[in-house]
Amino acid sequence: MSQAVLDIASAAKDVRAGLTFITPQAAKPVFESSAYTGGAPRVLFETERHSVAIHDMRPFAAHVSLDREGFALRRAKTAVADLYDDKAVKNTYYPEIEALLRAAMGASRVVIFDATRRSDAGSGAANQDGLRGPASRVHVDYTEKSGPQRVRDFFGAEEAARFFAAGTRIVQVNVWRPIRGPVQRSPLALADAASIRPADLIATDQIFPDRVGEIYHLAYDPTQRWYYAPEMGCDEVLLIKGWDSLADGRARFTPHGAFELPDTPETAAPRESIEVRTLVVIES
Repeated sequence: MSQAVLDIASAAKDVRAGLTFITPQAAKPVFESSAYTGGAPRVLFETERHSVAIHDMRPFAAHVSLDREGFALRRAKTAVADLYDDKAVKNTYYPEIEALLRAAMGASRVVIFDATRRSDAGSGAANQDGLRGPASRVHVDYTEKSGPQRVRDFFGAEEAARFFAAGTRIVQVNVWRPIRGPVQRSPLALADAASIRPADLIATDQIFPDRVGEIYHLAYDPTQRWYYAPEMGCDEVLLIKGWDSLADGRARFTPHGAFELPDTPETAAPRESIEVRTLVVIES
């Protein structure tokens, strides 16, 4: 972001907090997913904590874009009263998300392949595949390898090959929303994708019961720039880019992770959120 834009944020709610990064190692890192363990993920690599400045994005949210920073903050109400209701999420919330991304990205097609609820209360929020807490390790959901593979897995090899041969742009986008608001604990920190060195994106095998996926964990570098949206409400969403098929200089991978706000009062309500994972197809 430009210095002029950053100057707007002089009265913002910037904080300094710890984020959890991967420690680089010689061998490819591996971790076992919650679906594989039946409980908490089993991490088979070293991590390290670093205190970083995390800037309040609200004063300049209108200037933030998926293609430059890799994330965006949007106001988007939902008609769903209970986001723990699987039927309502599928029948009402999914179409809302599809419409949001079509409008925001000029998409010809939006498909949803996953939704996950998270909570930092107790053992986590209920999902069909188990309980989930906030993801505290800084990561990106897809990689140069697993992004295209997800397209093949979802659309099938033949249609994926047609997309790739035609140069169709496909973007993986997560849509993150508080279930309860305002968020006072465990908000998301998001990296400005332009501040991330490719060498700091560490491909990591993710073990599932029936397959091995791949995500990026992030190694620390002091030049990385971090942002968050204080006290997000239920009528707001964060759009987070996980992978972009175009490699033309725009943001492609956006690291993110939960963090503990400094001086959070003990009476603060638990963070409860839902994230919807999508593939956005943009055909010219």
